[in-house]
Amino acid sequence: MKAIPDWQLPPGTDRGLWDYVHNRELARTYDDSLAGTPLLALDLAYADALFVKPGRFVDLGCGTGRLMLRLAARGFDCTGIDLSPGMLAEVRRKADLAGATVATLEANLAELDGVPSSSFDDAGCLFSTLGMLRGRPARQAFLGHARRIVRPGGRFLLHAHHRHYYIGNPVGGRWLLRDLVPGRDGDRTMTQTWGGAPLTLYHYRRREILRDLREAGWTVSTIAPLSTAADGRLRNPWLPGSWQTYGWLIVCE
Repeated sequence: MKAIPDWQLPPGTDRGLWDYVHNRELARTYDDSLAGTPLLALDLAYADALFVKPGRFVDLGCGTGRLMLRLAARGFDCTGIDLSPGMLAEVRRKADLAGATVATLEANLAELDGVPSSSFDDAGCLFSTLGMLRGRPARQAFLGHARRIVRPGGRFLLHAHHRHYYIGNPVGGRWLLRDLVPGRDGDRTMTQTWGGAPLTLYHYRRREILRDLREAGWTVSTIAPLSTAADGRLRNPWLPGSWQTYGWLIVCE
């Protein structure tokens, strides 16, 4: 793991996130550890239906390339951006095995100033990536960069966690009480399975993610609620209890 003092950590990262993205064992075993996770099938199917015409696509926080390699196989010109050198090495290894040509860029999502404006036709940011960025300034910087590097008229598929997913769970009361305290936010901290400092994910309120996207220059065309159990189903947003959703797949333009 790359050693770096806390004061040198890039904007939007903390020790837990730095440990996460620089864990080589995590990168090697990531795909196997998440095999069978229902959301991973749901969001890829959603992306297939959304991105029909091949073009220039950027996978923001691409991990091991799950989304970008899927689209590359369909003829898209794909670039993956991630802070993890191990994950990007896995992308390139898998692309070579598949005979696919893709580009990768090791970069902090909150610092994409070097990526030219309107470089891509469409973009995606899936599976908790947005919530990994530490602090609203970093998350807003990322959403603004995403808007800038996608051409006018392009689309952005985003996954975000819902802050109150735990309502209805017998152990969820403590989280609800925590959120009622002034100054508390949607951070959820958990032990890393692969080792390292605890990893924190930010969880949004619905009106909050819509506000942040609007302030970054995006127009939300669809916000599809995921089932509370994250069991691979989309919820009907008009059914009772839909405010308990586990998260959303959000289409922005």
